[in-house]
Amino acid sequence: MVEKNRTSECDSTTLDSPIQRQWDGGHYLRAYRWPDPPFCPETAEEIAETVRSTEPVEHGLSGHGWTVPKLMAYVEQLLGHRPSRTKLRNLLRKHGLSWKKCRKVLRKANPEKRRVFIEQFQRLFEEVCQQETILIYIDEAHIHRDMDLGYTWAPKGKPAYHLSECAPLSHRINWYGAYNFNDGQCFIWNEGNCNQEHTVVFLERVAEWLGVTDRPVTIIWDGAPWHRALIAQAKAHALGFRLVPLPGYSPDLNPIEGLWKWLREDVTQIHSYKTMHDLFQACKAFVDRINLDPDALVKRLWPKLELDPEFEKLLVS
Repeated sequence: MVEKNRTSECDSTTLDSPIQRQWDGGHYLRAYRWPDPPFCPETAEEIAETVRSTEPVEHGLSGHGWTVPKLMAYVEQLLGHRPSRTKLRNLLRKHGLSWKKCRKVLRKANPEKRRVFIEQFQRLFEEVCQQETILIYIDEAHIHRDMDLGYTWAPKGKPAYHLSECAPLSHRINWYGAYNFNDGQCFIWNEGNCNQEHTVVFLERVAEWLGVTDRPVTIIWDGAPWHRALIAQAKAHALGFRLVPLPGYSPDLNPIEGLWKWLREDVTQIHSYKTMHDLFQACKAFVDRINLDPDALVKRLWPKLELDPEFEKLLVS
């Protein structure tokens, strides 16, 4: 419901204050020279709470995310006047709000299974710190020849155009990736589609990459069908690998996901490759480059050791 009487309440509160009136040749003037005075504290808090706890569609507006234009329209409905963009931005910042990119929450994740995994992983992490085991993370990613969009610096007042090669969606590389947390090294391999046969071959390549070791090797990976395949499980055990599955819908517990994000930022963001060979070589060169600085690699791909209670409350098993 539109409550236009609030405008007069806020006006009278603001203008009756002697601090916010000034004398000018016998006339009282607004301390603030724009047409609409600042919001009274109660109204400002209500606007901020609306942004925190509701969506635009609940107020007859379009979409599910608050933007400044939508908030201007909401305030106009609420108070009968349209405030400036700057005033609204200042109001939101004052109440602890900031403009940020939303993160997707996979509601099918099971909080209890995630808790159990973290408890098991903390014991495994102690073994890793004592050099009693080698910890390997494995995952797969599809890297397309066409560009990924992203932010960049560009001249003011001009759009940032980047040419695309218009590559079909089938022009992609299905990378297998392994991350050695102990040594701060990554390894990628491609042989076609991700399936159980190629997973078996990749496990053999991982064993060759690690070389001969007297320490047990623990592999953490997700529940992809080719990971659960009996042939892949048998090969892992034959190679002496201990398999630890991640809980479902929990990519945040696999730090190698950060490798793919890093690769896209450096290799395919706002750049389109002319050939698949060029893309292949760029991906290999990226991994060779980051392997030169193991400390920086481990720092960027650090595993999660604790769960955020507030985040876990959002999950529905």
